[in-house]
Amino acid sequence: MAEQQGSAVDARPGWTAGFAPLAVPIFRLVWLASIVSNIGSWMQTVGAQWLLVQDDSSPLLVALVQTASAAPVLLFAIPAGVIGEFLNRRRVLLWSQTVQLAVVLGLTYLTAVGQTTTTILLASTFVLGTVSAIQLPAFQALVPDIVPPKLLIDAASLSSIGVNIARAVGPAIAGLVVAQFGVAAVFLLNALSFLVFLGVLLFWKTYSPPVARPEPFVDATRAGIRYIRHSRIVRRILLRLAVFLIPANALWALLPTIAKNSLGFSASGYGLLLAALGAGSIVGAFVLPWARRVAAVNGVVLVSSVVFGAGLVILVTSPTLWITFPALVATGLAWIGVIATINGTVQAFLPVWVRTRGLSFYQLVLFGCTAAGSAGAGVLASVWDPGLVVIGAGILCGLGGLSLLVWPMPATSGIGRGIVEVPGVEDRPRPDGADDAPVLVVIRYRIPVERRQEFLDTMTGVQQTRLRTGARGWQVYVDADDPGSVIEVYSVGSWREHVSQHEGRTTDFDAQQIARARAMSTQELEVTHLLAIPLPHHRGVEKRRTRDKRRSIPHGT
Repeated sequence: MAEQQGSAVDARPGWTAGFAPLAVPIFRLVWLASIVSNIGSWMQTVGAQWLLVQDDSSPLLVALVQTASAAPVLLFAIPAGVIGEFLNRRRVLLWSQTVQLAVVLGLTYLTAVGQTTTTILLASTFVLGTVSAIQLPAFQALVPDIVPPKLLIDAASLSSIGVNIARAVGPAIAGLVVAQFGVAAVFLLNALSFLVFLGVLLFWKTYSPPVARPEPFVDATRAGIRYIRHSRIVRRILLRLAVFLIPANALWALLPTIAKNSLGFSASGYGLLLAALGAGSIVGAFVLPWARRVAAVNGVVLVSSVVFGAGLVILVTSPTLWITFPALVATGLAWIGVIATINGTVQAFLPVWVRTRGLSFYQLVLFGCTAAGSAGAGVLASVWDPGLVVIGAGILCGLGGLSLLVWPMPATSGIGRGIVEVPGVEDRPRPDGADDAPVLVVIRYRIPVERRQEFLDTMTGVQQTRLRTGARGWQVYVDADDPGSVIEVYSVGSWREHVSQHEGRTTDFDAQQIARARAMSTQELEVTHLLAIPLPHHRGVEKRRTRDKRRSIPHGT
């Protein structure tokens, strides 16, 4: 479907590079509907927080709303990635939106009749967060299904921009609605936002899910974990995201408390603060594509982190609102500069076979750090002045950004992400259920002794390639009686998974690593595939021996 849309996008004039994906009609509809739905979700969070603030709840309880919303990702992000990888993503979204609609309608009724307790509120927030955790990887992985590959990074960036626009605009609207109509009205508007997204999904009947090679659930989960474990670039990007998010979430967790206690604002004043952040996010949608071209990924994340940190300090120390509000606009722009840039980078870098599972780890870091940062800010604000906590968080954000001068973001350009087929195995059923049998692959190279160290240096890249694509163990050996014979040995969980290594998991970059090592062999490689044979259970062996022994004893003795 994405490929079919490619020519139409190219032919349509007037689209800047960063907004070109919006020329794809279904992407535009889904993108707008997701913004509406996310606006409702953030309105829900602010309404829940303000309901606790009105009851003079502690800063810790107020911050726990963010935690209850984000914590489910810690439990369900990885399984959700597997679900989104292999099930129909449109159906996953349909069911998710329906369940959230039902929960929010129930909470709206209880709030309208004054029966919403703190326990009910946090429990409902946790349920909504759980369903959101299940749908998020599927939604993000839907983007490559509907836009041309060359527009993927811009589409991923737009998706992230949409999420963060909603994060800033939704709370702003919620503050105004709470001031005029109360918290129940906010919850009702959230329910209506789910209906908008459901309407678009029901209208979109032409979606054709990509064909994925079937894998057992546990094996697919392990494959995703192994890929992240052995992808140094993805790990470094996610670490950089965590370094920013943990202190940065002090803003979202403590802004209601700062607005009421430090600035003396009502719900409408709180809404204005959030409106300023939302305005910055909208500006970011226009500025970010240009900024990426000028400063590259590392420069955008560095500057955005420093600006965000400065914004937190100004929020607390500013003597006048004439400084506070412009600073919050810049803060909203900086927030989206970090999140959207990192999201687009991760989504464009992940190979297609593991993209949804890889994005589940992105969501795990995003929401896990949101939960940890919000809870930590709430705990510290219960001990010290919330303003001091926000200032400290701002300093940490700034220092984290400056650290990019020493430890920059990893470069991803020029690393081939397309999938290539590697010859060497046949995709055919193995006899006696051997498709599920563990495989040991033995590859014998002929390497001159004087080039062995060069070969071993090359094999470090091959090792990571094998482990990323499914190998569970890997080692290089040298023949004790033939120093020129070097043997690569690695194990794979099943013949089925080994076929996937060859036909659906090897990227251009991986293939180059393998080809470089093979080219160093002075003879044609000798490749052997060994299938594990399960041994009988020990008790079964003993019983059989006893039975055979009895049968061997002559009658009458």
